[in-house]
Amino acid sequence: MTKQTVSDALKFRNKKIDMDWGKSQNEGDSSPDTVAGANVLVLHPYLKLKSLLNFKPKRAVTSALRSPEARLEEAVGLCQALDLNVVQSLLIKLSKLTSATYVGKGKLLELANIISLEKIELVILDCELSPGQQRNIETLLKIKVIDRTGLILEIFGERAQTKEGVLQVELAHLTYQKSRLVRSWTHLERQRGGFGFLGGPGESQIESDRRMIGDRIHKIEQQLEDVSKTRHLHRRGRKKSNYPVMAMVGYTNAGKSTLFNYLTDENVMAADLLFATLDPTMREIDLANGKKAILSDTVGFISELPMQLVAAFKATLEEVVEADLILHVRDIHHPDTEAQKEDVMKILTSLGLEEGPDCIIHEVWNKIDLLETQQRNIVENLAQLKENVSLLSAARGEGCAEFRQDLNDILAQNTTTLKISYEHSQGAQVAWMYKHSEVIDRLDTETATILTVRLDKSMLGRIDKDPSLIGKIVGS
Repeated sequence: MTKQTVSDALKFRNKKIDMDWGKSQNEGDSSPDTVAGANVLVLHPYLKLKSLLNFKPKRAVTSALRSPEARLEEAVGLCQALDLNVVQSLLIKLSKLTSATYVGKGKLLELANIISLEKIELVILDCELSPGQQRNIETLLKIKVIDRTGLILEIFGERAQTKEGVLQVELAHLTYQKSRLVRSWTHLERQRGGFGFLGGPGESQIESDRRMIGDRIHKIEQQLEDVSKTRHLHRRGRKKSNYPVMAMVGYTNAGKSTLFNYLTDENVMAADLLFATLDPTMREIDLANGKKAILSDTVGFISELPMQLVAAFKATLEEVVEADLILHVRDIHHPDTEAQKEDVMKILTSLGLEEGPDCIIHEVWNKIDLLETQQRNIVENLAQLKENVSLLSAARGEGCAEFRQDLNDILAQNTTTLKISYEHSQGAQVAWMYKHSEVIDRLDTETATILTVRLDKSMLGRIDKDPSLIGKIVGS
């Protein structure tokens, strides 16, 4: 049978992304041109407990804190985020992993019958497949196969709206596809020989494709480096404004965007959907006592988040690294809330963030309105035992007023209180202090104005360099 290269144009609700799955397949094989609405079979393979205890994986197979049923449910949710029609979702219990096809050949042949009967157009395997395993499974099933990483990349591809977001997703796509080239990317210009050393008659198509992808990756990395520099300039500007920056992180669908909208009176997309928002948003918010801060809503995390995405979104995630306070929003109603917390903390650790004096992480236990009375009592008791927890329901606004005060108190932990005396001729210095600090108290006498102020580390540094900015420190 004649081999041909298939290049799929995956059409989504908001945009069209050209995506080549990098496979050779036979003529007549099922291959949907449009992913949205395609009939899908979702599979979550997992090792039996006895096999898992003796297994030392090169790559993560599943979270130890999650049940296979929960993982399968999450995979179905990911498919729904792409408007895929999930015809069936199945668990596959494995006694061992098969190096060639991950799942045993016998089980794959059983699945071939389901694929034929149910008119399946796409198979999603909720695991990480090597390029060889993906090709072997596609050859056996004669159908398009996507692993967990590919599925998440597709969701990110649909959600990206800004130029920066599109570039970051494209970089992740190209990095992922580069290792999966099998005479793919034929829509790119072919080298037909000629003069020079590159692209001559001896260069095979796959070498040409790899080089083209490599060139594109290099170009995107340069563009993202410019983005990183721009973000750095913006951060410097925000630091000069003396507004503390708070970054919200959390598992996808934990309610970050809903809380963001409540606190900022914005209308960022918030839906009961995995990865409903992707591009980061920053807005000014009002805290207690008239103090202001900048709140950042970042992309949601997920278990086994592809490393290609973590690397590609480095410029975006720098906002988290540079924040004065990290707000970890958790869906406390979710049965896997502890496992979700573990996944988020792993990603933060990979970014070089470890909770401590220089990295304050405050947990926001969201969706308390969904808890039964007994569950809620337990959660409230647990929260009382912890110092870094706020309870609320962003959807209903319950506990949000108290949360604003919590934020004010948390940010105050990283500040210093001073009592400063000003002569009446130092009106400009008094005005400067009102602009760059939180004035707690003011006392006017016949000879001086005495302010009790709260200053953060950056302002203390500026005063240390230029003492003329203030009057005389008379107490703390």
